[in-house]
Amino acid sequence: MTIHLKCLSHTPLRGLNDPGADVEVEVDAVLAKAKAEVEAFDPELIVIFAPDHYNGLFYDLMPPFVIATAAESVGDYKTLLGALSIPKDLALDLARHILDSDVDIAISHRLQVDHGCTQTLEELTGGLTRYPVIPIIINSVAPPFGPYRRVRKLGDAVGKFVAKLNKRVLILGTGGLSHEPPVPLLAGANDDIANFLIAGRNPTPEFRAARQARTLATGMIFGTPECDLTPLNPEWDEDFMDLLVRGQLDRCDAFDIDEISRMAGRSTHEIRTWVAAFAALAAIGPYNAHRDYYRPINEWIAGYGVLSASPK
Repeated sequence: MTIHLKCLSHTPLRGLNDPGADVEVEVDAVLAKAKAEVEAFDPELIVIFAPDHYNGLFYDLMPPFVIATAAESVGDYKTLLGALSIPKDLALDLARHILDSDVDIAISHRLQVDHGCTQTLEELTGGLTRYPVIPIIINSVAPPFGPYRRVRKLGDAVGKFVAKLNKRVLILGTGGLSHEPPVPLLAGANDDIANFLIAGRNPTPEFRAARQARTLATGMIFGTPECDLTPLNPEWDEDFMDLLVRGQLDRCDAFDIDEISRMAGRSTHEIRTWVAAFAALAAIGPYNAHRDYYRPINEWIAGYGVLSASPK
């Protein structure tokens, strides 16, 4: 059993909204290095903790955690369409272990996943099917949210399962850091928006294009006086990354959901995927971690960071 971890931001506006050549070069270099490290590690299994952005999961049934035994990419924001390579029996074994660990998790045999899962797989592996992968979706954009201690308990259960496998396992967390794209809220929504948030899967190409255009338009003004969304918070991002690097995961238990939303943006709760990933690694034992990159990028509506870690 050998474990490696990477947590990194994703952004649907990468390749769509230009942040400047210097930023593009920096991020491209960081991702190329990360991809090379994954190729050298040659994982036999990837477990990815990822969010959904009202593409696969809706309020007609919004579970806190979902594990997939089969999944298809919706292909939003230039990501690839197609099925992920999920080992069904192993995913079911993991689901049973999580449930036996007193963590409630839903199971999907036909999940739709979006860029929150697939962009990172593409960036680090070159596609959706190069390695066997088990996706675990953590609700990060659709309040109400469970406490962060539950997220840590989920990660702990996954880590204890992975520790029993005689495999090279790559644990991924994707999302965050501070950011607030124009994601609607159900509370106070008009009928059209409410209907979408409750049961909006399989939209028309025109609807998806209009939705993506709104995000792009926001990226063009984000961080300026014209935009009333919560700005990026580099200080908050760096404190959070340092907490993970230092292994102080118990401090996440006290995270206040409303305070994080106010300080760093409502979609910052995608860090729940990072907390779960590091909790999985910590369940295996003490770890060494380091920050590979951080930069606030308004054009991508993202505090963009990358962390790596492995057992001591």
